[in-house]
Formats: sequence, C-alpha cells, structure tokens
Amino acid sequence: MTTLKKLLLNRLSGATRIAVLGIGSDLRADDAAGIIAAAQLKKTLASRERPGAIKVFMGETAPENLTGEIKRYNPSHLVMIDTINFGRRAGSTFVFSADDLGAGDSFSTHKMPAKVLIDYLVKSVGCAAIIIGIQPKSLEFGKPLSRIAERAAERVAKILKDVLPSIKPKKNEV
Repeated sequence: MTTLKKLLLNRLSGATRIAVLGIGSDLRADDAAGIIAAAQLKKTLASRERPGAIKVFMGETAPENLTGEIKRYNPSHLVMIDTINFGRRAGSTFVFSADDLGAGDSFSTHKMPAKVLIDYLVKSVGCAAIIIGIQPKSLEFGKPLSRIAERAAERVAKILKDVLPSIKPKKNEV
C-alpha cells in the first residue's frame, strides 16, 4: 500500500461526506494536475451508486467561488487537490493539513491563500481539511502539462477512487 493511500485512509477515518476540490489552471503547464485528478475522479464516481457520500467540485483558479456550494453540501471532510511547489522531485505527492500552512502562505498560483480558504470552510462547516499537493515540473504560462505531472494526477485520482468507497454516508443522507 502506498504512503499516500495509507495517509488518506488514516485522515479520512470516520468521514461520512467528502467534498473533493480540484484546484489549478490548464494555462500554466503542471498547474492543471489538481483539476485533472479531480475531473478523473468525478468521471469515475459518476458511474457509481454512491449518493451523498462524495462530491467533486471543480475550483480551478477561483476555488473561493465554490464556498457556498461546499457549505450547502456540508461535508465532514474536505480534500483539496492542487499543484504545490514544496521543493521535491517533480511528480511527488504530499499530504498537508490546514495546520501545516502559515497564515499568509499561498503555495499555489491562485489568488487567495489556501489557509484563508481552508480556515473559512473549516469554521463555517466544521469539516476536517486535507490538502493533496502535486509537485510541478513547470508552471510556465502557455506550456503543456508534463507527462510526469499527468501521471501524478492519474495516481492521485486512482488512490482516491480506491480509498473513497470505504466512506459510508449517514442513513438519512442517501
């Protein structure tokens, strides 16, 4: 079992409703990895009979625009997927918690610091937050997604697809 899978199984223990938020821009090379992983997961989940337990949100470059929808969904856990430059080998993945982020850190190419968005959702919904970061090879504007970032996005989507079936919605939420 991969480390990412073990970490997610541990951090999602007890989850009843999970919001998955894909973040990124397809205009900035590997910055698209988060939205690609979320889109693949959304496609996979669409073919399953799992109402209420998991919902994928496509935040792209303005995830703060989805806070109302996420609040209405009322998840027990929020999983954000984004490209994060954390100084590792390109294509590496890492799991962060909200506590791992500084108050003003903006680890991605997006306008709002992730800590602000996460703190708002955690306080207003009462959910636990998990951030899956994918190390980019390039964030150059107008360049295509690298194969290594694409493989990392596919790996993240597959691991989430494997982990999420263990989530059971509350009986009154199906």
